[in-house]
Amino acid sequence: MKLAVGGDHAGFSMKGPVVEYLKSLGHDVTDYGTNSEESVDFTDVAQRVTSAILSGDAERGILVCGTGVGAAIAGNKVPGIRAALTHDTHCAHQGVEHDDVNLICMGAWIIGIAVAKEVIDAFLNAEFSTDPDFRRRVDKLAEMERKYAEELVQLD
Repeated sequence: MKLAVGGDHAGFSMKGPVVEYLKSLGHDVTDYGTNSEESVDFTDVAQRVTSAILSGDAERGILVCGTGVGAAIAGNKVPGIRAALTHDTHCAHQGVEHDDVNLICMGAWIIGIAVAKEVIDAFLNAEFSTDPDFRRRVDKLAEMERKYAEELVQLD
């Protein structure tokens, strides 16, 4: 799978091991930074990772920051991105299966690399359900994005 990975300075310590793990599984991984513990805004990294997903350069993405919360908020600001804060395997696979999540966000201050690997496995091995109820709900999410984008354009 083609994956986009990124993290801010608070997630830097976990991002490297995550990238190494993904590569060891045979995935095609692009690391969108950051490459040090020097302060960087998570929003800038989130923009690079979400752009890769939307352009098709990546099928899914993983963001790591201190708590994962800011990364999830940033990801969900982008139409077409369905980001989830995932610190457990159940949310990781069910997010994909029920909600077609294409970006998971984890907190390096919250979970260790062993749990992160389990979460990643659950995320990458899950597929969006063919159940029409889940499909309808995700279609409604896309409609909400379109509706609010149109309203914003009208406000300008």
